Amino acid sequence: MANDWNLGEQKKKGLKQETEFAVLVGVVHKLQSDDQVEEYLDELEFLAMTAGAQTIKRFTQKLGQPDSRSYIGKGKIEEIADYIDKHKEVSMVIFDDDLTGKQTNALEEALKVKIIDRSSLILDIFATRAQTAQAKTQVELAQMQYLLPRLRGLWTHLERQRGGIGMRGPGEKEIETDRRIIRDKIALLKKKLEVIDRQNVTQRKNRGELIRVSLVGYTNVGKSTLMNLLSKSEVFAENKLFATLDTTVRKIAWENVPFLLSDTVGFIRKLPHHLVESFKSTLDEVRESDILLHVVDVAHPQHEDHIRTVNNTLSELGCLEKPTLFVFNKIDRYRELNYDPFLDEEGKQEIEEGLQGNLRYLFDNDNVLISAVTKEGIDALREKVLKMIKEQYHIRYPYQSKHW
Repeated sequence: MANDWNLGEQKKKGLKQETEFAVLVGVVHKLQSDDQVEEYLDELEFLAMTAGAQTIKRFTQKLGQPDSRSYIGKGKIEEIADYIDKHKEVSMVIFDDDLTGKQTNALEEALKVKIIDRSSLILDIFATRAQTAQAKTQVELAQMQYLLPRLRGLWTHLERQRGGIGMRGPGEKEIETDRRIIRDKIALLKKKLEVIDRQNVTQRKNRGELIRVSLVGYTNVGKSTLMNLLSKSEVFAENKLFATLDTTVRKIAWENVPFLLSDTVGFIRKLPHHLVESFKSTLDEVRESDILLHVVDVAHPQHEDHIRTVNNTLSELGCLEKPTLFVFNKIDRYRELNYDPFLDEEGKQEIEEGLQGNLRYLFDNDNVLISAVTKEGIDALREKVLKMIKEQYHIRYPYQSKHW
C-alpha cells in the first residue's frame, strides 16, 4: 500500500514528485502576541517548504488554552473546512504545536485532509536529511518516541468506545501489542546508538589533543557556508532548514596552529524534546569542544530570540559556560534591510558599533560582524578565533616549550 503520509518522502526513480498544498494553523495563547505567532508561522511555512509543501493560507485563533478534543474551537474548524471545500488542491493542514492522537483524529474527521503537527513535520525533514547510520538511527528513535504516547488516539479501527459485539477486546490487545513492539524497537535503537557512540568516542580520541572549535547556532544562519569558507572544504549548504544533520569535522591550521573545526545541526524554537534527546549523541561534539562559535543571522528581525533559544539548548547540554565568540553573519543583508541609501560610511559604522555594543551587553560575549557570502569581516574573525585557540593551548599545555 502506498505511503500517503510521508510528507517529505525522497523521490523514487522514475516517479514525478508532486507539490503538496498546505494550510497553516496557529493558536495565540495568553502569553503570546499576534506578532510572535506570525513569526512562528513564518518559520512553520519555511519548514513546510523544506519538506516540499507550498503554503497557500494561514489561520490563527486566540484561545486561553487549546481545546482538549480538537485543539482549536468548533467555529475555526468550520472556517478551515469551508476554505478547504473551496480549494480542492489543499491536501494537508499543519499545526504549529504538538497534537495528541485524539486531537489528530478529531481534526481529520472534521477536515477530511491530512493533519500534521510541528513535531511530525520536523521529524519528516530529519528523515529525508539523514545520511549516516547514526543520523538515521536517531531519527527512527525520535519517531518511535513520538508515536508511543499517541497510539491510543490513533487506533480508531478497533476502538473500544464504539462498543458492540466483537469490539470489546481486540482493540486494547492490538494497542498493547503495538506498544510492546514500539518499546522493544526503542530499546533496540538505543543499544544501536550506544554502539555508534562508542565508535565515535574512539574516533574522537584518535584525533589527538588538538583544540576543538564548534559552530553552533539557529538553523539556516549560515554555519555550513562559514564552515566551507574557513576550512576550504565542500560541506553541504542550502537555504533550507536542517540542511546539516550529521556533524562534520575538519582539521585546519592557521599560522601553523592546528585545530579541529566542526559543523553541527542547527537548533530551532519548539524543538521536540524527544528529538533533542535522540540527537544528544550528535551534539557530543559540542560538549567536547573547547571553543564555541555561535553563528547568528543578524539580519533576522528575531535574532535575539534565536540567540536565547540556542543558549537554552546549550544550557541543557551543559555547554553554556564554554569560551564563546558570537559571529553575527549576513551583515550585508542587515544593511540592505535597515540602512537609508543616503547614509554615509561614518553613520553606518556608528550603527554597527552600537549594534555590537548592545549585543555584547545583552549576552556578555565578544562578537564580530561578518558576511560569509561576501567574505567581509573574515580576517577579523580569524584573528579573534586564533587568539582564543592560542589561549586554550596555553591553558592545556602551560609547561610546554612549544609556542603556539
